[in-house]
Amino acid sequence: MTLGALLTRKGAKLRYNYDFGDDWWLDIRVLAVGKPEPKVRYPRCLAGERAGPPEDCGGPPGFEELLAARKNPKRRGAKELLEWASSDWNPEAFDLAVVNKSLAALPAPRQLH
Repeated sequence: MTLGALLTRKGAKLRYNYDFGDDWWLDIRVLAVGKPEPKVRYPRCLAGERAGPPEDCGGPPGFEELLAARKNPKRRGAKELLEWASSDWNPEAFDLAVVNKSLAALPAPRQLH
């Protein structure tokens, strides 16, 4: 089943668990539905905010710890967390071109008949 088949109208909502181990719950809400543009590959991202959390950071509680370590690098355990996350990870960064490049690399959705 594709998201397009599930979320067909403005206001439609979906909640799913991205990672059963870390327990990331994501909520998706359709803000608008338009006609597909010719020669445009879907899905595509139109806008966004902030970077996603690093993989396997310990779910929402681990992510909160990581954010707290970035805010106060002198707190206990912060050094290890920041080394683990790598110095180039920036929670405030969002690169629309990188996101759409990743989406374009996904296999084309199969048509259901």
